[in-house]
Amino acid sequence: MEHAVTVFGEALVDDFSTRQVVGGAPFNLARHLAGFGLPVTMITRIGDDANGRLIRDEFARFGVREGGLQIGAGEATGSVHVEVGADGSHRFTIVPDQAYDHIDGAQALAACQATQPSIFCFGTLAQRDPRSRAALHALLEQTQAVRFLDLNLRAGFVDEAIVFDSLQQADIVKVNEDELQQLFKWYCHTCPDTVNMECISVDTECRAMMHNFSLSALVVTMGARGALYLSADGAHVADHGTGMQGTFVDSVGAGDAFNAVFLLGRLRGWTMEQTLARANAFAASTCAHAGAVPQDLSCYGRWLETWRQSATTDELFGAPG
Repeated sequence: MEHAVTVFGEALVDDFSTRQVVGGAPFNLARHLAGFGLPVTMITRIGDDANGRLIRDEFARFGVREGGLQIGAGEATGSVHVEVGADGSHRFTIVPDQAYDHIDGAQALAACQATQPSIFCFGTLAQRDPRSRAALHALLEQTQAVRFLDLNLRAGFVDEAIVFDSLQQADIVKVNEDELQQLFKWYCHTCPDTVNMECISVDTECRAMMHNFSLSALVVTMGARGALYLSADGAHVADHGTGMQGTFVDSVGAGDAFNAVFLLGRLRGWTMEQTLARANAFAASTCAHAGAVPQDLSCYGRWLETWRQSATTDELFGAPG
């Protein structure tokens, strides 16, 4: 039986005034994982409103299990107001006091216990309210799953105390370059000016931080420059990325796409070299379409088939060294 994954956090709607797009980093991750055929439970909360119906439609379209979906009467489904500037830049306003701030702990525990996940994923935005934060803590105390934290810091919602607590709760942490720099400023004796895969000071500070928070692994994504994986047993694996394939549209959700394939690789037993290469390739592919997830769900099957054929070729002729 395929290992199950539970994802905790916000499912919301990005409101562009003229159109509404379902998003939220945890929900992007859950949809990708379900697209790849994994049994996924998304623990979140929505309102009984138009935006909530959009989110439920996405649960159904991707086949995400609804056991963790809570509906709060009179509560507003999470939303982010997006303003697009004349130069194409985006300004985001994350609306406060939304349904995902009211996740009920008892309901969440029941949903998680029903699935017994192998991996439990969480972030920081849905912890901004004490109610959802308490629900998450109850889940983390109960679960035996590997705890995967996507730090996913958002401007205006960066609470160092929540970050500190989240790092203490996590087994594997994924950050981007900017987030790693912020962690360096908070928790390291020296702060490397840049994030470089081969930089000794970066490796040293990362490992010190991993030791202080008892992390088993740290993953750093660097956009087109690839990704870095460090583990507590001394592994240091870097992948320099594949670059963009096709026309660049936007990078919305690229990190969530990376996370999905990273976790898929862990569950399927891929080597870390394979996992990073495939995660970077899939993340790059999402930049060629608008939004965080594809409209054509058949793409997931094509990726799986490509990777299956690649694995067969490696077995026959030897993996490239």
